[in-house]
Amino acid sequence: MSRLFEPLVLGELQLANRIVMAPMTRNRAGADGVPGALMAEHYGQRAEAGLIVAEGTWPSAAGQSYCRQPGIATSAHIAGWKQVTDAVHARGGLIVLQIMHGGRIGSHHIKPAGVATVAPSALQAAGEVVTDSAGMQAYDLPQALSTDEVRAVVHEYGQAALHAREAGFDGVELHGTSGYLPMQFLCSGTNLRSDCYGGAAAHRARFAIECLQAMALMIGSGRVGLRLNPGNTYNDTSDEDSAATHAELLRQAAPLNLAYLHVMRSPLTEIDAFAMARAHFGERLILNDGFGPENAEGSLQEHPDTALSFARHFIGNPDLVRRLRSGKPLARFDRKTLYTPGAAGYTDYPAA
Repeated sequence: MSRLFEPLVLGELQLANRIVMAPMTRNRAGADGVPGALMAEHYGQRAEAGLIVAEGTWPSAAGQSYCRQPGIATSAHIAGWKQVTDAVHARGGLIVLQIMHGGRIGSHHIKPAGVATVAPSALQAAGEVVTDSAGMQAYDLPQALSTDEVRAVVHEYGQAALHAREAGFDGVELHGTSGYLPMQFLCSGTNLRSDCYGGAAAHRARFAIECLQAMALMIGSGRVGLRLNPGNTYNDTSDEDSAATHAELLRQAAPLNLAYLHVMRSPLTEIDAFAMARAHFGERLILNDGFGPENAEGSLQEHPDTALSFARHFIGNPDLVRRLRSGKPLARFDRKTLYTPGAAGYTDYPAA
């Protein structure tokens, strides 16, 4: 699988190989969202990846979705993440931070007292979320953001990018899928607004574009990426024409000269997300499609000049790059410890 191990340049990011660690929520930060030594060890163990995309991290307390989810809003968050980036850089790795505002996917049982759950429109998401203080709870009915409040959240994304650089990250990635705030603005089923952020797809894409612009203004467009998954309906999102809507977003994003587009292809939709990305965004792609040793090289032959992101294989295989290079079998991971506190199932997977 020689092509996997070739270097690749994505904007200002110089990858030593084309194996990217995808962002995965693991709920190992402190109750206040501060990363600690355990997270530094976890990411440091996986520093052989050409690029690590660290887990979805909230830019403000209103954007927190899950217990023990990290933040990037305070000086303590910055200092905590600095432990992580130092550990990765000490082993020659490259790491960016995924910025994730949960929007209506959240609960007052998780956020600090008095912090509201907000969204494009006052529509409650179906489903429940795990809370450490009150068990399973329904998602909050969110407050609809005013136009000025939307612009304030855009500013928070820019500040989060600046904080990420202060914490030593090589760049940032906007989480634009999985039913979180940018996707809530993008989808017709969750955005009923009548201002400049609602209505036609071109207007619904505006929030994500303005967030990307704010992040690029702070740290440079060559250090900003975007993650999308056209057709995704996770967290109770729906759109009247997801393909057309995402194509419009990509057309607006293409001129921004971003570092990369991280695009996921879902088996639950007929949309060919990879073809869409090439048609409307161009090059500088990271592809995600449940890749493994059996199909990674074939995908790179079909899509040269791209990188591939791996999620579940990086959980139980901190040495995934070496295993792929040598052809050694991959270890399984324990699903029971995906989101539990502590080292079990997080830093205790052995190298081959």
